[in-house]
Amino acid sequence: MTKALRPEVLTPLEAAADEATYGGKAAQLSAALRAGLPVPGGFALGWESVRAVVAGSADLGPVMAGETCGPWAVRSSAVGEDSAGASFAGTHLSVLGVVGADALLDAVRRVHASALDPGAIAYREQHDLDPAPRMAVVLQEMVASEVAGVLFTRHPLTGASERLIEASWGLGEVVVSGQVTPDQYRLSADGAPLERTPGEKDLALLLGPDGVVAEHDVEPGLVEALCLDDARLAALHRLALACDEVYGVPDHDIEFAFVGERLYLLQRRPITHG
Repeated sequence: MTKALRPEVLTPLEAAADEATYGGKAAQLSAALRAGLPVPGGFALGWESVRAVVAGSADLGPVMAGETCGPWAVRSSAVGEDSAGASFAGTHLSVLGVVGADALLDAVRRVHASALDPGAIAYREQHDLDPAPRMAVVLQEMVASEVAGVLFTRHPLTGASERLIEASWGLGEVVVSGQVTPDQYRLSADGAPLERTPGEKDLALLLGPDGVVAEHDVEPGLVEALCLDDARLAALHRLALACDEVYGVPDHDIEFAFVGERLYLLQRRPITHG
């Protein structure tokens, strides 16, 4: 019989400040939540607890019995991930639309296994990181985003002091995975729009009422229609300024989502080149 995790092991995300225990992604989100930024709530599971779950000596089910059963986004938060020197962006697995204790347990195991993917191992070697990964996990409440994407507060290629935004319909995974050509927006450092380039957004990932994430064809009239108006661009600029205050630096790589006009911060990491 497996031993159930103690309730205190599954830490509320706002309390997961120790990067050495909960990893970079959790620590960044924890700081944002404590500062009142619009981060979906959730939990963090430290790397030692993740190992216990994978080894079968701990079980998430009893802990989650009294909590909402999803849908969750189960994301990697390895120690050293989302740091100034190594982002691991796109290297480790995220599992979306996770509903129920059994599916949650499976998702944690799959995220842990992604640290042993050959690409992840090669990335660690390239950045002179510990070859034995310490994989913590973030369990984040999913939002049924209508528009989502990424915001860089400095151009990641040119280094220019401007905001670069890429966005598309539905969940932001279609942007970060390159499944669509997103809209691209350039703003000055003070938030003034400089350029808007429509993308070809013919596919959207949408979160259904049952928690299932599914691909949908975008209506023809919306494929090349801009998905961010002036109000949403201004909201993103204000979020970037708020991140300056929280993290004490001006360079941010932000994943965001809009539900109507409500903006959510899903992830934040320093801008890196690798």
